[in-house]
Amino acid sequence: MLPLYLCIFLLADVMFAATGGLLIAVVLISKRDMVAPTTETVAPNLLLAHAPLNSALFDAGLIFFTFLVSIFGLIFTTKRAWLKVHCWMVLGCIIVTLVIGLQIWFSTLKTRANLAVMWDAESPQMQDLLQERTDSTCPSPLVASEKPDCVGPFSEFANGFLDQVFSAMFGMVVLKKREEEERYRHIDEKSNYTRI
Repeated sequence: MLPLYLCIFLLADVMFAATGGLLIAVVLISKRDMVAPTTETVAPNLLLAHAPLNSALFDAGLIFFTFLVSIFGLIFTTKRAWLKVHCWMVLGCIIVTLVIGLQIWFSTLKTRANLAVMWDAESPQMQDLLQERTDSTCPSPLVASEKPDCVGPFSEFANGFLDQVFSAMFGMVVLKKREEEERYRHIDEKSNYTRI
C-alpha cells in the first residue's frame, strides 16, 4: 500500500492536471459560444472576448507539462532532480496563473469605465443583442442615453461573472503548491536531506 503522503500527492497532482483541463474546456467553450451569440450568451461573450483566453491556454499547457514532469518524479524515485524541476515548474505555474488572475481582477476594476469602449467596438448585431438582454432597465437607445443607470446592471453582471471565472479557473493552483511542499518535506525527512 502507498504511504498516505504519496496518496495525497497523487490526488493533488490529478486535481492539478484537472485544472489544466478546466482551463482548456472554458477557453474552447467560450470560443465556440462566441461564434453564434444569443441574448443569453452575448454578455459573457463580450467579457470573454476581452479576457486573456490565449494566456489561459498557455497556462493549461504549462500545467499539463508540469504534471508530466511529476510522473517522471514518481517513476525515477532515486533522482531528486525531477522533484526539483517539478517544484520550480509548479512555481512557474503559480506565477503565470497569478499574472493572468491579476489581469482579470484589474479588468473587473475597470469594467464600468471600459463599457463604452467595448460597446463602440461591437457590431450593430451584438449591440442589439445586448440591448435585448437589458430591456427591463434600458428598453430603448433613447432611454439608455437619458438614464445613467443603464450601465449598472451590465457592470454588476460583468463583475460577478469575471469573479466566477477567476475563482473557477485559478483557485486550484494555491492548493497544489501547499500539497507539493508537504510532499517534498516528507521525502526529505525520509532521506535525511535538508529542505529543497
